[in-house]
Amino acid sequence: MEIQKLYSIFLNSSGISTDTRTLKKGNLFFALNGPNFNGNHFTKNAFENGASFVVVDNLDSIELSSKIIVVENTLNSLQELASHHRKELNIPIVAITGSNGKTTTKELIREVLSKNYNVLATEGNFNNHIGVPLTLLKLTKKHEIGIIEMGANHLKEIELLSSISLPNWGYITNFGKAHLEGFGGKEGVIQGKSELYKHLTLNKGRILINGDDLEQLKQTKNQKVLQFGSKEIHDFKISYISKKRKTQLQFEGLNFKNPLHGDYNLTNIAASIAFGVIFKVKLIDIKNAVEGYESKNNRSQKLTINKVNYILDAYNANPSSMEAALSAFAENQSKYKAVILGDMLELGGHTKEEHENILKLCLKYKFRAIFTIGDNFKATSVESDKIFKFDKIEMFKKHLKNKNNFFESILIKGSRFFQLESLIPFFKSK
Repeated sequence: MEIQKLYSIFLNSSGISTDTRTLKKGNLFFALNGPNFNGNHFTKNAFENGASFVVVDNLDSIELSSKIIVVENTLNSLQELASHHRKELNIPIVAITGSNGKTTTKELIREVLSKNYNVLATEGNFNNHIGVPLTLLKLTKKHEIGIIEMGANHLKEIELLSSISLPNWGYITNFGKAHLEGFGGKEGVIQGKSELYKHLTLNKGRILINGDDLEQLKQTKNQKVLQFGSKEIHDFKISYISKKRKTQLQFEGLNFKNPLHGDYNLTNIAASIAFGVIFKVKLIDIKNAVEGYESKNNRSQKLTINKVNYILDAYNANPSSMEAALSAFAENQSKYKAVILGDMLELGGHTKEEHENILKLCLKYKFRAIFTIGDNFKATSVESDKIFKFDKIEMFKKHLKNKNNFFESILIKGSRFFQLESLIPFFKSK
């Protein structure tokens, strides 16, 4: 089917669905396929649940009708439709990627730009080859700016997402040790994330970088960029005047304070300030947006339970983000500090070394107790009377029930797979 005909059907639908369990009446359903499922098999369910049309790429056991759209590949068609829709609306798109801090930075920028504009931004983890198209297809004529978060675990992925979303602006938070298995190492991470820079340069887009980051400067050496940072030469000179307790910055004579945990969030806030100025948001509104932002969804989230202070950072973990979180937690003024760490995933041949490095770092910071959950930490050779290793989260809970431990502050950090936020109800019930 021609893209214009599919687009017309989309415009007359109530939205896009790729899951019959959440499908709403009038949705255009795309029968996507994965390693363990074939969306074509759910055509009947889609119509029973109220789909207006169904897009399939395999007619086996499907009765053809005027409401079934046959394409060569449903995923490719979804991506093409999203890109076509983005071109039709033609509003500014800001793309955010990086190893750590993508979501927090995106949320801060959303908060700032929403002071002046109707903004659509990526929700949840919709930042991959399916999530980005679905986000773009939620744009309407009412939206004035889109903020698209891009995740990647291998080369050419950011290139694809950029070709779909066609961003006008791009920002990379940092290059860290994330998804080393897929990228093949740190250099692969740098190359993969920098695909955003390459796309923007080839398509006359604009780039914002952290000018204090030497790797960012290296990767954009021959490109025209705007920079924020601590030096007079930077387009947006920002002073990082406090790195303890509360994140605090100074820009244009104003102090910007935020309760976000960890000095690694300073550059996330700085990027949002820069984008606010770029899009002509009043400085006082930028300040109010930054100071009103509270972290949620298990990212550097602060909680107090039974007089114990918790930092819940259980959305994801890699060596770079783990090191940053531990360093920030080490500055905490509490005397009795403990950490609960879940395995880091997708590290390939670097797995054992990186997990051992994290345990050595914990010992260096002299935390009162170091609890680990998962096979990767369990397999390390680093031992201490302060380290307690568990295969599964239930074993850890059982251990803690039988102990009278006292801690003033606890950092909880691990990969999404472990869902360490499930510990919060446990601690509330203790």
